[in-house]
This record gives sequence, C-alpha cells and structure tokens, in this order.
Amino acid sequence: MRYYIIYDGECNLCVNAVRLLESLDQGKIFSYVPMQDTKTLTKWGITAQDCEQGMILTDENFSQRWQGSDAIEEVGRLLPTTGFVDIYRSLPGMKWLGDRFYEQIRDHRYSLFGKRELYQSVYCVDGACNPKNLL
Repeated sequence: MRYYIIYDGECNLCVNAVRLLESLDQGKIFSYVPMQDTKTLTKWGITAQDCEQGMILTDENFSQRWQGSDAIEEVGRLLPTTGFVDIYRSLPGMKWLGDRFYEQIRDHRYSLFGKRELYQSVYCVDGACNPKNLL
C-alpha cells in the first residue's frame, strides 16, 4: 500500500520534515504533494479549507484519511520504527497534548519557522512534480 502526504510546500518546518521522510523512505511507502498543487488536490476532492487544518495523509485508494497530528502519528506508525507511536498513544493525556501542540505549530508555522519558495518532492504523485500543475 502506498500513501500520499499532502504538506505545506512553503513552510520550512514542513519541507524539512518531508526531506527527512524522503531520506528514510526513499519513495517506497510515501509520495508527496504540496498543498499549493491545487490541480491535483481538486482532482482528489481536497479543498484549500481542508489544507488549513494541517497536513493530510491518505492511502492510494483514498479510502482512509488522517489529518494534523493524526497524520503524523500514522506516518510514524507506518515507518519501520521502534514502536514510538504505540508508546506515545498509550500514555494518558499525551494525545490531547500532542493535538494542542500540533495546532499551535500549524497556526504559527511561518512566524516560528519561516516561509520559503515552494518545495516539490522528487517522490511526487503523477504530474505533481511539474510546476505547470501549480496555480
């Protein structure tokens, strides 16, 4: 099963996270689409308002979708790691804290980490690597 990660391609934190995932996964599990690729996202039924709620992870069949901190947790679960996500989820109150932390980062990401020119992953979906697809 492959998964699509929809990320903010102008956010320094988001782009650095995508680059880290690219180096760990090398396109085996994940493909990436920046939120700025409105043509691809429209084709998938994902709106700008959806993107405002944070990163999105969806399976290739679009039958499952995670957003925000849930998406980060699912990415961590899908990677061959040491079970960090299961430990995190088992600690009382951590999910609530993680959700609040994610919301603060999401809402202040440009002021905290800066904004950059659009980054497009080399592990893109279909024609999403083509700058002509961006509006």
